[in-house]
Amino acid sequence: MTRTIRRAAAAAAWLALAAMPAAAQSLTGAGATFPYPIYSKWFDAYKQKTGVEINYQSIGSGAGIQQIKAGTVDFGASDAALSNDRLKEMPRKVVHFPTVAGAVVLAYNLPGAPAGLKLTPEAVIGIYMGRITTWNDKAIGAVNPGVTLPAVPILPVHRSDGSGTTNIFTTYLSLVSTEWKELVGANTSVSWPSGVGGKGNEGVAGMVRQTPGAIGYVELAYAKQNQLPVAWIRNKSGAFVEPTLASTTAAVAASAQSLAKDVRNPIANASGADAYPISGLTFLLVYQNSKDAARGKALAEFISWAIHDGQEMAAGLDYARLPDAVIKVNEATLHTLTAGNAKLMP
Repeated sequence: MTRTIRRAAAAAAWLALAAMPAAAQSLTGAGATFPYPIYSKWFDAYKQKTGVEINYQSIGSGAGIQQIKAGTVDFGASDAALSNDRLKEMPRKVVHFPTVAGAVVLAYNLPGAPAGLKLTPEAVIGIYMGRITTWNDKAIGAVNPGVTLPAVPILPVHRSDGSGTTNIFTTYLSLVSTEWKELVGANTSVSWPSGVGGKGNEGVAGMVRQTPGAIGYVELAYAKQNQLPVAWIRNKSGAFVEPTLASTTAAVAASAQSLAKDVRNPIANASGADAYPISGLTFLLVYQNSKDAARGKALAEFISWAIHDGQEMAAGLDYARLPDAVIKVNEATLHTLTAGNAKLMP
């Protein structure tokens, strides 16, 4: 009898959820600046389609993680997946939904130099370690034959806030350099050996644009918006690769099998001749069990839209869409979302 009552209660809860009008909801989120160009477009399109308003603060992945932990937003956004230890710090179980992939590019301001300067991993390490201090250094000149590089001081620009973009960049640096891994490491915030900080992708791009000799890491869309040239980076296969939609997509595709096992696995330094090496996924962070059934249902429906219909908008902003293997993982995760004992997705 008790089991029958529980089943009836669960069925009633589901019927109540199903009857709730998601269009009446507004949602709040905060976090990563890396995906803001695509998220902004998604939120506008989704409001036009459903009436659901999504208010998002583009304040950096570190702040987004803190806000979802504090329960002040419906979802957090981060380009840094939470480790098992970080997940244990959350008050309830948090799940990851990768949304798109993007390229972290090295944008620079070097008057008179062409776009598409080539940089090796060793040169990037040297610049951010503070060992390579002028643009005419032989480590840069050797892979750019025929290019006259001026003796202009290099100003490395990094993020000053907790940043998933930083996590992608430093994860890449740690994968290609044991020295970097041991001395600096990979995280949303690190102790930088050299350079100056800017807040958000916007702040880094702005500082590079305003400072001759500067170089900084930003998401590709921000470099394009600021009309900044970007470097081609030598990848794991030894090819110098331009950061583009195609080369980011190649990095995701090369990592699909690993991501199917755990979407938190990094895609930086992926194998493949066409793969751009400083690539990463960005995530929505969501509590598996929602305290508010109506808001939880509205959020689940938005995520379902984003990982399906929303993918069609990614290419226009130079983000790589999710591979089918990752979409299937997302779909399975969606079906674990609950409010109380009731499932949020049928």
